[in-house]
Amino acid sequence: MSWDPYAALGVSRTATADEIRRAYRALAKELHPDVRPGDKQAEERFKRATAAFNLLSDPTTKGRYDRNEIDADGNERAAFYSRGPRQGARAHAGAGASAGGAAGAGDAFDLGDIFSDLFGPGFGSGAGRGYGRMRGRDVRFTLDVDFLDAINGARRRISLAEGRTIDVAIPAGVESGQVLRLKGQGSPGVQGGPAGDALVELHVKPHAFFRREGQDIHMDLNISLVEAVEGGKVQAPTPTGNVTLTVPAGSNTGKVLRLKGKGVAGQGDQFVRMQVVLPETPDEDLKKFVKKWPKRDYTPPRPGG
Repeated sequence: MSWDPYAALGVSRTATADEIRRAYRALAKELHPDVRPGDKQAEERFKRATAAFNLLSDPTTKGRYDRNEIDADGNERAAFYSRGPRQGARAHAGAGASAGGAAGAGDAFDLGDIFSDLFGPGFGSGAGRGYGRMRGRDVRFTLDVDFLDAINGARRRISLAEGRTIDVAIPAGVESGQVLRLKGQGSPGVQGGPAGDALVELHVKPHAFFRREGQDIHMDLNISLVEAVEGGKVQAPTPTGNVTLTVPAGSNTGKVLRLKGKGVAGQGDQFVRMQVVLPETPDEDLKKFVKKWPKRDYTPPRPGG
């Protein structure tokens, strides 16, 4: 059954090469099976649009079609059979393979470029020619990552839909919402096309006491009344292990000490906020001391005071 390649692309017979390319690009973006999986009607329209582009993007086959020498499928029309062996199908196939170096390819568009622009790298040269060879679909995963693994980096093993397992390298310093692209780990390609990619979105779980602000790490550190009054050395956790921290004498709750280079992946700093904590059970000796303390009437600054 005869069909009109210009109508398939929605362009006029006087359309320029750029107009033909833009029309096909728009249709590919709308109808490609990766965009509309399972939609048979869209798949057929995409096949027809691809065949039309194969024909009209090659100046030789376009000229022959415009002169009514071949039909839309590249077959010789009856009036031209006497000119020699049937060449139409071969000529059309040549147009379809022009991205791979067939005669006249220098004047034809490369479908691989179009698909790479639309769907990213992986749609190799000629991936859309004849529709059969196509890149596989990208697949998406969500991966929960421990806070310290996100700060320091780690390797995690994940299971793919078909049962395969792969090791994922989590770079140091990643944040929630960041997406890792695993090349070739998506759905297999069609007719020998390249596999898609696996896109892994990271969700960083909160930590019990560390908080991240940009490249810096913040935390509260409990100190005793004696440590606050007299000062001393205490152990403070960091994302890479404990360090010894010197608490200055007379430290109040809210005093912040800075640990340089102890932030995210060694890029930022860690800020430790002192928090004076009294014994959980009442201490009679402490009560007696406070009653005899000469400055027991001392009142610290308060908001609105």
